Amino acid sequence: MRVSATLTASALAVGVSAKNYLGFNSGATLADRSAKFKADFKAEFVTAQGLKNAPGDFNAVRLYTNIQAYSTNDPIQAFEAAIETETSILLGVWCSGTDNIDDEITALKTAISTYGSDFTDLIIGVSIGSEDLYRNSKTGVENDSGVGADPDVLVSFIKDFKKAFASSAISDVPIGHVDTWDVWPNSTNSAVIDAVDFVGVDEYPYYENDKGNTIDNAGALFDKAYDATVAAVGGKPVWVTETGWPYSGKTWDEAVPSVKNAQQYWQDVGCDRLFNKVPTFWYNLRDSNPDNTMKFAITNDLSTTPRFDLTCKAKSETTTSKAVSTKTKTTESSKSTDAEDSKSTDSESSDDSTETETSSFSKPTGTDSNTTATETEDASSTPTGSSGSGSSGSDSGSDSSSGSDSGSSTETTGASSTPSTVDSGASTLKMISVGGIAAVVAALVL
Repeated sequence: MRVSATLTASALAVGVSAKNYLGFNSGATLADRSAKFKADFKAEFVTAQGLKNAPGDFNAVRLYTNIQAYSTNDPIQAFEAAIETETSILLGVWCSGTDNIDDEITALKTAISTYGSDFTDLIIGVSIGSEDLYRNSKTGVENDSGVGADPDVLVSFIKDFKKAFASSAISDVPIGHVDTWDVWPNSTNSAVIDAVDFVGVDEYPYYENDKGNTIDNAGALFDKAYDATVAAVGGKPVWVTETGWPYSGKTWDEAVPSVKNAQQYWQDVGCDRLFNKVPTFWYNLRDSNPDNTMKFAITNDLSTTPRFDLTCKAKSETTTSKAVSTKTKTTESSKSTDAEDSKSTDSESSDDSTETETSSFSKPTGTDSNTTATETEDASSTPTGSSGSGSSGSDSGSDSSSGSDSGSSTETTGASSTPSTVDSGASTLKMISVGGIAAVVAALVL
């Protein structure tokens, strides 16, 4: 499959200001909605760094909040775990469902004061917000995706953050915003692009309804979304902050969840397009959103032996293998493959894989984002019409809950499939428990 010329150019541009990090997303709560603590985060980071046959060093993590789940403004314990495992951190600041980010700032200042350079040297960037524009768009509102934020609010928070840390050890760390790919070409959101140093894009071809979203077409759909983002952001670096393919769950239009397809997506999009070319945070190492039926985890119980072989094969080898497979496919081999996939996912797949979602472009919200105040988790568990952009919404399980009221995860499980034409700045918002509001939302979204 081709590597888009735009992607290649963008990757080179990103290389000027950032290393091509490899990592996963990590929310603030577990699948049972309980808070993650240092040991939980450390287990994730150790597994990520020890994955068998990984095509690089997965020693970075993307967080959704700075606040420990169910606290007001205590630093999230992921920071200590990152220090002990030397894991690079893309910080997250939860911005939806709140009129300020004071608690986020307080938590981060406390961490800097407590851990010093052992902590700040690991910070590779800061994302002010996660899919806020999508959730506040016309499509996001129609999909009950949770509370979002308008562009002017995000710009204000970006300014507040920069001012708060202007004279700190992280004053030169790049500031960005993460959102679904289709909000970036929307001129309504241009002020956010102008205010950031880099753009984070969440893209899931799996949710690209009515676009031929078969696994074989996933790479082409990803190229289209990524290229549209690059074209819209005026030369600013584009980081891929969420992408993946579920191994279990509901069929989404033409997209079928299975271990085999998850592995093919890893190869076609991860290996051929992203890994070691662009800063990439895969969705995901483990599932944490109990409300999401789609399951994306590449490991089972944080085993360093992944659900499928992570080895990146040469394109010619991959193409030949597919051709041979097509020619020699028999009823017996088909049954064998189905049995293998079923065996690999017996603990999490079940009957979900036979159900079919019919809603167009539904974007599950509630990824693993650990946001503090606004929960978007519920939406993620049930993909709600969106076209392949967005966060790992439907299944990823959000475990990012922060704040004393948190308990909702802002993880958009699965992949938030966002329609390609999203109108940002919807005048009305639907408050739901999917992503959670404020701290609660952040915890469950991811």
